[in-house]
Amino acid sequence: MSITNPKICLFTEMFSSGKKSFFNKDTGTGLLSAYNNQKAILKRLEIPFVEKWDDACDILQVNTPWLISLHLIKKVKKQNKKVIIWTHTTAEDFMNAFRFSNLLAPLLRKYLKYVYGLADMLFCPSAYTKSILVGYGLDASKIIVQSNGVDVEKFAKNEEKGKQTIAEYKLHKPVIGCVGLVFPKRKGVDTFLYLAKEFPEYDFVWFGKVFSSFLVQALPKTLPANAKFTGYVNDIVGAYSAIDIFVFPSHEENQGMAILEAASASLPLLVRDIPAYEKDYFDGENCFKAHNDAEFKSRLEMLIKDLDLRKKFSQAARVLAEKHSLSTVAQKTLNDYKTLLKN
Repeated sequence: MSITNPKICLFTEMFSSGKKSFFNKDTGTGLLSAYNNQKAILKRLEIPFVEKWDDACDILQVNTPWLISLHLIKKVKKQNKKVIIWTHTTAEDFMNAFRFSNLLAPLLRKYLKYVYGLADMLFCPSAYTKSILVGYGLDASKIIVQSNGVDVEKFAKNEEKGKQTIAEYKLHKPVIGCVGLVFPKRKGVDTFLYLAKEFPEYDFVWFGKVFSSFLVQALPKTLPANAKFTGYVNDIVGAYSAIDIFVFPSHEENQGMAILEAASASLPLLVRDIPAYEKDYFDGENCFKAHNDAEFKSRLEMLIKDLDLRKKFSQAARVLAEKHSLSTVAQKTLNDYKTLLKN
């Protein structure tokens, strides 16, 4: 075991198992973005890693602690190796996502308390998530607030790609947009559609996978003429680059990868006022926050009409993204690894 140069196993069940699953590499989930960021960070740190466990590893780092992962965690613990689990999932953000998820949430909470309790260290993406985990009864000293980070170079605004996306979807500027999986209840799709109806002269576009109505609440059969849901897009940078104002009305997040990516593209941000954003997002300074549909409408109107305000928020958003850049997160990650192995 090397404190200065550990070997890491990054394990994400839905990808590492090699099997098709509900989430896969064509879904475009924030979890996949976080996983890719972890690989990029380890490469920056020149720390060797694998995606399937071998006994030469010093640390098992799990992203999705489901049953295959649980079996692996127990195996690794028997070898007296260290286990880190990313707490991307909570019962709270599982609610209002899928059909019957609210009924299953109490069972998920009990399972997560058990499996998270097996870890030597828990990475959580925000102070808000840490507060939830402490509420589960987990040991606060093992819970490390660790941003998922964002690749600020990759997601920087690309005018050419933006033009291609605008042409592909026949959009007219200014474009009001969102990026993310379409979970209508949890993600606040009703607010997005309300805004589209209130501003019929502007195009509203939501880039992200639309699931079968068998799994989630269906979108309304009749959408406003100016509202588009694209489904999964291959060129996510083009999607962000096509947007002029980023509206993210989600009711529950642990961090919100899409917001950090939008901030990297220097997009002015309009988000719901929820606990996950308390530490980084400041209303009127680097974003607008809204509590309800009426506030979303008034703040969006200000952003549409005031170009100077949009420029201010655009610049502030990029500064925010830089605070979560991979280079910044990498150094903290290295320190966390060293602390874990010393103990």
